Amino acid sequence: MPFLNKPADMAGSAMPAILIGSFVAFGGVLFGYDTGTIGGILAMKYWKDHFSTGYRDDKGDLNVDANQTSEIVSILSAGTFFGALLSAPVADFFGRRLAMIINTCVFTVGVILQTAATHIPLFVAGRFFAGLGVGLLSATIPLYQSETAPKWIRGAIVGCYQWAITIGLLLAAIVNNATKDRNDTGSYRIPVAVQFAWAIVLWVGMAILPETPRFLIKKGDHAGAAKSLSRLRRLDIDHPALVEELAEVRANHEYEMSIGTASYFALFKKPIRKRLFTGMALQALQQLTGVNFIFYYGTAYFQNSGISNPFIVSVITSVVNISSTVPGLYLVEKWGRRPLLMFGAVGMSISQLIVASVGTALPDNTSANKALIAFVCIYIFFFACSWGPCAWVVTGEIFPLKARARGLSITTASNWLLNWAIAYATPYMVNAGPGNANLQSKVFFIWGGFCCICMAFVYFCIYETKGLSLEQVDELYAKVPKAWQSKGFQPTVNFTEVNELAAGDGRRATLADLEQEAGRRKSTVGHVEYEKH
Repeated sequence: MPFLNKPADMAGSAMPAILIGSFVAFGGVLFGYDTGTIGGILAMKYWKDHFSTGYRDDKGDLNVDANQTSEIVSILSAGTFFGALLSAPVADFFGRRLAMIINTCVFTVGVILQTAATHIPLFVAGRFFAGLGVGLLSATIPLYQSETAPKWIRGAIVGCYQWAITIGLLLAAIVNNATKDRNDTGSYRIPVAVQFAWAIVLWVGMAILPETPRFLIKKGDHAGAAKSLSRLRRLDIDHPALVEELAEVRANHEYEMSIGTASYFALFKKPIRKRLFTGMALQALQQLTGVNFIFYYGTAYFQNSGISNPFIVSVITSVVNISSTVPGLYLVEKWGRRPLLMFGAVGMSISQLIVASVGTALPDNTSANKALIAFVCIYIFFFACSWGPCAWVVTGEIFPLKARARGLSITTASNWLLNWAIAYATPYMVNAGPGNANLQSKVFFIWGGFCCICMAFVYFCIYETKGLSLEQVDELYAKVPKAWQSKGFQPTVNFTEVNELAAGDGRRATLADLEQEAGRRKSTVGHVEYEKH
């Protein structure tokens, strides 16, 4: 593929970093599969008969009520919220690689409890621990990918995390469809237990992969960082290109530390505050586009809309999701972050508003149902190729090294907080019954409205970071005051040169001032040398 062609001026090989980053993205399968499997399980007759506490739905069948549905679905997101917040101290203490091994073990505990459950309380406890593991992984995986990937393909590699999520959703839909008619505990235990396989694959892989060179620089292990980067770039430790890259990472980190600490409190102060709020809003809006309504409650929604085989529709939407993510991995590097996010926001808003209008005006109409499915699929296409992968890409690259783990943990927690809120509130918003809003298809007006907000957010808040190293992203935010002015930014700072000045006067001088002074001194030295000769 053309976008895999390494730039001519890049030394070494990018293939090890690409393969490693793509493998790490496999952790997204855990997230996607667990998200996708619960919607099908809740619609299985055997599960409803045996987990019901006596409630019967409108058709007279045993089922769980709206309170229990909200608890079962949303408890995963509650676990992921706390997992995301815990991910920073775990990743900063143990390292990115070992943290993912620990996170996978936590997820496995949740799978064991869900598989063993025969009543709602134990099943809910299992979903909480599975969510805790997913939340830990969801912040650590983009962190690992961002810190190991070459800058020219970093967006595509981090975007693979979202692609893995879509693969997990498809696998869940396939397994649910295969077991839904079983009249025994295998109907739900098989879909749950399959997750052991995904966890084992990730655990074994992480046991042999290298730690990120940027984490090792942060810990002062410069020899280890050189060895790690050598493995990632397939260059000798003393190769000039590798030495230069490591020197720039080290100098940038020392400069950042010279102008402030990396505490949680510091994230809410200038200059990092702007990036933090951008990341939080981006992840929150990703959820408010309504995508997880489709994958949490899509089976039940299509069932209530009169569609004859909602399980097959869920498989179809999952196929659209996974196939549509692929062009996004190309476009995130070809177009850039801002154009791709804007493209997705426009397409999603139009699709959502059409679904809402058709579903509201023509309920239980066969032709309308076909149109509804078609535009849901179109909406998924726009999400999967833009906001799905690109939200993880942007949040993974906007923070300085000293604050990257903590920043990602907070922005990812924002994603999960809104995920929980939507998962909890949706049954009350959509379903009929006492105390419920019974919105049905009207709920898509809400998602479509938020997609319109996404357009304004992209224009005013998202900086274009395509083609920049993580250190150059720091320079971008330091020099460009407005997001819409970021297109075409050309980095000029050499952190190795300005670092000495930053150590002496970094708290008072701006980055531009330090760069200018470094250039002046360099020019003066060059002039003196010329005079000597």
